Amino acid sequence: MHGYELIDSGGGRKLERFGKYVLSRPCSQALWEPQHKKAWKRADAVFTRDEKGHWEFTTKLPESWVVDIDGMKMRVQLTDFGHVGLFAEQRMFWKRMREIIRPGQRVLNLFAYSGGSTLCCAQKGASLCHLDASKGMVDWARQNAALNGLEKAPIRWIVEDAMKFLQREQRRGSFYDAIILDPPSFGRGSKGEVFKIERDIQKLLGLCRDCLSSAPSFVLFSCHTPGFTPLTVSHLLEDAMPKGEIEFGEMCLEAERVVPSGVYAFWRPL
Repeated sequence: MHGYELIDSGGGRKLERFGKYVLSRPCSQALWEPQHKKAWKRADAVFTRDEKGHWEFTTKLPESWVVDIDGMKMRVQLTDFGHVGLFAEQRMFWKRMREIIRPGQRVLNLFAYSGGSTLCCAQKGASLCHLDASKGMVDWARQNAALNGLEKAPIRWIVEDAMKFLQREQRRGSFYDAIILDPPSFGRGSKGEVFKIERDIQKLLGLCRDCLSSAPSFVLFSCHTPGFTPLTVSHLLEDAMPKGEIEFGEMCLEAERVVPSGVYAFWRPL
């Protein structure tokens, strides 16, 4: 009962278990009928997305709790946005990164949130740069690292705007063997810089290319922006990166009925 499970989906929602607690949250893709209607009565908390968004509780929940998922411990906590600090659709990449990453490789994780991919690579002995514009999220990721005994791992924890950081790394001649990015549709940097994915993504990917080492392992570009299809992110990555192989598709939450949860493109050199 310590892991993650997608119990059911439908009616514009998803029913998930995080450890021993069950949460019901909005899911715009799940327009079908729920498969297990009685299961929804198990929800300990329900998030409703109105003007501000709010949680309704049937069970008194702790402020936070720890979930074991794919060999990692992650702290889960309910936020005002309906997020809980764990994006389970990213699990499909963790196994692959563990197979590719070699000890000592330099990995950059942009828009890194609570650090699932950071922890995954650190467990394989990589040297990490974990960047997010939110100090609260970086602190959350550091707590997750400590939960996994990685508090002394070679991880740089950076609160900064992604564009400015990449430009500075380029000037310094600082290069990375792998880059992971999951940019938001809209975001603000640590000093109020505005990021709009439709306007800024080509520049961002170009900066990522310029910060790749001479023998890179991969670039993983994922996003949850409406209107961005797997082909969209594939073409963007193809334009930005050196010649290579690109796999693309939908990120999914696996269950009896699979739930699409964003798109991705995965580049590797030839």
